[in-house]
Amino acid sequence: MQTPLQIVFNGLEHSNALEEQIRDSVEKLEHYSDDIVGCRVVVERRHHSHRKGNLFHVQVELSLPKRQVVVNREPQDRHAHEDVLVALRDAFNAARRQLKRRVQKRRGQIKSHGSPPHGRIASIFPNEDYGFIAASDGQEIYFHRNSVVEGSFDALDVGSEVRYTESTGDEGPQASTVRPIGKHHIVS
Repeated sequence: MQTPLQIVFNGLEHSNALEEQIRDSVEKLEHYSDDIVGCRVVVERRHHSHRKGNLFHVQVELSLPKRQVVVNREPQDRHAHEDVLVALRDAFNAARRQLKRRVQKRRGQIKSHGSPPHGRIASIFPNEDYGFIAASDGQEIYFHRNSVVEGSFDALDVGSEVRYTESTGDEGPQASTVRPIGKHHIVS
C-alpha cells in the first residue's frame, strides 16, 4: 500500500490484539489484489445496553486506482456481531469477495453477456439447402438448412435479419444455429 493503514476505534478501547487481527486481514486482502493503494478500517461499538449485548459495526474502505471499495457490516439484528471478531471476519470476507470479483472481471474470467452475433442473409440457395450470413463485422458465415431453428429455412430471404451461434467448420466459420430475428431487433 502506498498510504499507511488507518485503524479507528469508536466507542471501545484500543486493543493491540484487535489491531493485529485487522493488520493480518488487510495483508490477506493484498493477496487478492496488489493494487490496493490505501485502507481505512473503522470498528465501532453500538447499542450500549445492559439487557442485550453490544453490537459492533465494521467498515472497511479500500482505495484502488480509479475506484473505492467500501464495505459496511451493519449489526442490524445480527447477534453474531456481539463478538467484534465475528463482525471483523464478516466485513473482511465481504471485501475479499468484492476484490475477487473485480480481479476476475479485469482478467476476463467473468462472462459479459453481450448481444449474440447477428447479421443478414447475404445469399441463400434453397435448392442446395445452404446460404451465407453477412455478419456485422463483414465476415460471411456459412449455414445449412438444418441449422435454422423451427424449420424456418424456407421463410428466409436475402436481407432477412438473423442471430446465430458461430462454430468452426472444415472450411471456415459456420453457423450451428440460425434464428430469424423478425420484428425484434437486437441492440448492440
